[in-house]
Amino acid sequence: MQIAELGEFALIDRLNEGVSPVNAATLTAAGDDCAVMAYPATRVLATTDLMLEGIDFDLVYTPLRHLGYKAAMAGMSNIYAMNGVPRQLLVGLGVSNRFEVEDLDELYAGLRMACERHNVDLVGGDTSASLTGLTLALTTIGDVAEADLVGRDGAHDTDLVCVSGNLGAAYMGLQLMEREKAVYLSQIDAAKTEAARRAIDFQPDFAGREYLLERLLKPEARRDIVEALRAAGLRPTAMIDVSDGLASELLHICRRSGVGCRIFEERIPIDYQTAVAAEGFNMNLTTCALNGGADYELLFTVPLTDHDRVAAMDDVRIIGHITRAELGAQLVTRDGNEFALQAQGWTPQQAAAQSRDLG
Repeated sequence: MQIAELGEFALIDRLNEGVSPVNAATLTAAGDDCAVMAYPATRVLATTDLMLEGIDFDLVYTPLRHLGYKAAMAGMSNIYAMNGVPRQLLVGLGVSNRFEVEDLDELYAGLRMACERHNVDLVGGDTSASLTGLTLALTTIGDVAEADLVGRDGAHDTDLVCVSGNLGAAYMGLQLMEREKAVYLSQIDAAKTEAARRAIDFQPDFAGREYLLERLLKPEARRDIVEALRAAGLRPTAMIDVSDGLASELLHICRRSGVGCRIFEERIPIDYQTAVAAEGFNMNLTTCALNGGADYELLFTVPLTDHDRVAAMDDVRIIGHITRAELGAQLVTRDGNEFALQAQGWTPQQAAAQSRDLG
């Protein structure tokens, strides 16, 4: 069905059909001029994520359901990085006329799946026509007790630097997808007729790489780590989610906290599939782990006195420690050399260049 056939208001009703609040703070959800929420005794957290087709995602290999899920996870991850709990989600959509109603059904199926998994209420948003493809603007709202609030500015000299999960997997998943896309497009270009193009039965080669694709297409915000920290009686001194690469996020904490750090290459957690893929692409594995984005792991610092408790946590790795600011942010290599950390993660200029390179 064409979106124009259904109409904007009917489309909004369709996308919000069956949505009912699960959080007590949500007084009214979609259907009014504004959602109404009550937070009488906590600090309110709000974050916005903008995702543009051709810059932040490629629909050649990103299913719309996965895109919805990933878009929701990005905002929830920011809330967890403040040691908070996500409660509500607002979705803004810019949609071109090449999309049909069923496409938006798929997108919203992913959004709803993410909300249900993390007990978040989808409380409304806005839709608009677009001349440049698909645009998503998501606002995630959460809360945290004042005593539990964690920012990027609380790290101190001798604090331990910790990270959840493993790093670089989403980036290697992206490399796999781009490789197969290039093969597919080369077959399209080689076809002499429209009939020949339609006859192409392209089967990507992803055998043994499923984990990397899942990390790229269906990442998971680390609510479990925040809950485990609370259960262990640990409150990080600083925390950030790894969306733009480990090096970039470490430098954010160092700048905001007025400190330096020493990170040890041999302690950076990397999955076996990531290592194999990096070797296959002839890429430096540590560079991929330091600068590959969209892992959505949690990077945090805790006092040295909490070493034993944080070391006992599942899926958390101590990778270094905080130092005085004048010592800088340093990576200690496996052979004992030290290099200054440099942020080489996502920038609009790099994304635009990558878009041009991909044609």
